[in-house]
Amino acid sequence: MMDTKLNSELPLKPSRLSFYLLLLALFVIVFVSALYIEADPLTFVQNSSNMLDLIARMLPPDWSYIVTTTPAMLDTIRMALLGTTMGMIFSIPVMFLCARNVFKSKWLVETSRIALNILRTIPDLLLAAIFAAILGFSPLAGIVALSIFSIGIIAKLSFEAIENIDNGPLESMDAVGANKLQWIAFGVVPQVLPHFVSYVLYTFEINIRAAAILGLVGAGGIGLFYNRALGFFAYDQVLALILYTLIVVIIIDLISLKIREKLL
Repeated sequence: MMDTKLNSELPLKPSRLSFYLLLLALFVIVFVSALYIEADPLTFVQNSSNMLDLIARMLPPDWSYIVTTTPAMLDTIRMALLGTTMGMIFSIPVMFLCARNVFKSKWLVETSRIALNILRTIPDLLLAAIFAAILGFSPLAGIVALSIFSIGIIAKLSFEAIENIDNGPLESMDAVGANKLQWIAFGVVPQVLPHFVSYVLYTFEINIRAAAILGLVGAGGIGLFYNRALGFFAYDQVLALILYTLIVVIIIDLISLKIREKLL
């Protein structure tokens, strides 16, 4: 009798029909998209001989090319460092303007978010091509492009972190009559600073990869040598550059990971 009563009070298992329907809809969307753009997997099989030929021409890599391209690799790291630094500086006011719990004015917050979305919409390669045409084919164009690209990443992640901070200290500061600058400096910044530094390091990692290909549009760095090697069909040099870039990225990723682990 008691068992029957307990069983009757158990909640019914939710239906998984909606979940399966969602999966089916996603599958249909992916399948139709593949048909529409003619993404045929058999193309890889039909062109496998070309792929094998390209791999054969890449091996062995021309390791001597690394010595020639080391100054350009250092330029790439400098571009990423300067671009990230400038982006970090300019993202600070943007991230506060985009946070709803910092500024209550809806039009100010929404306008700031629209401007930020515009920055995030423009690809870094397009930015580099635009500034290469304005500033000339030099690392400066790449630095400006990476700076704008960095603002989009750092400000976006940071204002979301600001909106998720503990409101207790903020309410206490309101109670004692703190002004807006004091409110931000002593209530918001201490809570969000570790996340902000982590996002800056993450952006620097991304910018190392991005700076490596900006030279394809004339923005300086190692990308110029990628473009040159591809133009002369020197695929052994291309492979050497890929491996060289991979080693640099791995080293920087490991250093950045250790720093983020200390902060968070």
